[in-house]
Amino acid sequence: MTIEAAHEAERAATLLDQHLQAGGSLIPVPAPGLVLDEGEAAYADVACGVARWYATEVVHPPGAGYFEDHPAFGRRWVPNHRLDARRQQQAEADAQARWREHCQARAVLTSDGFRVLPDQTATWLPFDHALLTGITVIPTRHELVLSYSVCAPLLLSGLAASWLAVAVQSLSPSTPVYLES
Repeated sequence: MTIEAAHEAERAATLLDQHLQAGGSLIPVPAPGLVLDEGEAAYADVACGVARWYATEVVHPPGAGYFEDHPAFGRRWVPNHRLDARRQQQAEADAQARWREHCQARAVLTSDGFRVLPDQTATWLPFDHALLTGITVIPTRHELVLSYSVCAPLLLSGLAASWLAVAVQSLSPSTPVYLES
């Protein structure tokens, strides 16, 4: 991503915002390979990075140690409590909520929501505007975070993020928007 491309992406988002503020509307675009519902229109078809925010179950590692042949006690297992504690802390840290499942994807913004097709899959994932509870824009990192009432937040990253943020705000005007730097 070049600085020139980043400036051009910001300019496109600004121009779209001005167009919408002046009473304009989003213009439908083709979305080959995506079957739209009756009355649904596609407004953007972009390649971007995608991730989901969630925690997982802690996977407890097996106990560490070694077998010792002791002259008085015979063969016995000697646990390594320090290593066990360190492994347990690492397992708990790995399970904490964070961005997971990073991949490249095709994202189509429609009048009903986002439709996301991750690379290496053939299944479109629907994220409807009706379930949207928050829009967080992080322009310095070219990221858009969409929070939903029924599923883990969705991260869209790439040059199109600013433009998509403006467009989704116009399609879901009652959803709160947060700006992070």
